[in-house]
Amino acid sequence: MARAARTAGGGDPSRQLYDRIGAFLFDQRLEPSPANYAFAWHLLHDPEGPLALAVEHLTEGGVRLTQRDIESLGCEPPTNAAKAKEKVDGLVAQTQMQVEGFQDMVQAMRAETEGFGRDLAASADAIRRSGAMSDGHVLQDVSRITAAMLERVHRAESQLESATREATELRSKLEEARDNARRDPLTELPNRRAFEEAYAAQIASGERLCIAVCDVDHFKSVNDRFGHAVGDRVLRTIARALSDSCAGHLVARYGGEEFAVLFSGVSIGRARDTLEHARATVASKRYRLRETDAPLGEITFSAGLTRVHPGEAVTASFQRADAFLYEAKEAGRNRVVLA
Repeated sequence: MARAARTAGGGDPSRQLYDRIGAFLFDQRLEPSPANYAFAWHLLHDPEGPLALAVEHLTEGGVRLTQRDIESLGCEPPTNAAKAKEKVDGLVAQTQMQVEGFQDMVQAMRAETEGFGRDLAASADAIRRSGAMSDGHVLQDVSRITAAMLERVHRAESQLESATREATELRSKLEEARDNARRDPLTELPNRRAFEEAYAAQIASGERLCIAVCDVDHFKSVNDRFGHAVGDRVLRTIARALSDSCAGHLVARYGGEEFAVLFSGVSIGRARDTLEHARATVASKRYRLRETDAPLGEITFSAGLTRVHPGEAVTASFQRADAFLYEAKEAGRNRVVLA
């Protein structure tokens, strides 16, 4: 469990980590496969990281991880997600620099304005002392100061216009990067992060909700037989079918071949009918390989569906829907199970 990752002991650190990996796999009843070793290494090597926190949520109360959990969580954050986060961080830093630039510009303008005011006040005093506006030297001073101030104002306006244009471009890029950080690059659906954020907002509003967990049947065999490129096409096909059938509700790629749907404002019966329509649409198609036109075979998905209780955490409702998904798999796949 993730909490075990925080315990420390004596001896050689490398040997200690090795022993903890073995203990973790034994405790979780996981096979000592290379993939599971890699998963345990990433988990225990970064005990405060996002993977450790996700595992801690899943194993809370003594629940063991399943092999399916391992495949769903993976070892590392997706490369595209990491790049999106890096892009957001860079834009945030760039925006911060621009804000600081605005502050410097305003301070400089304030200093110049104060200096202009002092010079103008001194000239006004001189005019009063001279007692005549015909004093050529005084008028020349006023004219010179005014011309200098106008030049500074024009220069400041140009700088502000340029900075405003840059700020608009930065804001647009930042919004795009934030959206990318919440979107799955393969299917263009919202990702797990976006789903959980939307769930939190909906549950706080008191909206009536249902949650569904959908999983592509025999997806590993598709990848094994035809390769990951074909597997990616299958995932995009499922994503389109769910999005079209569940229009008006949130469809997300939760991880791997797993999708989640958040139904809002409808009964569980209506949600079931919507899911059944998507399931039947996918199952009725006859898929072929693009390169050879050879039949790909039947593509289907199974789903678990449940009501969300008021104030319920996303982990609780998701796990309940996931349990119904397992029932659908065990009952023969290509079906929706709900309660």
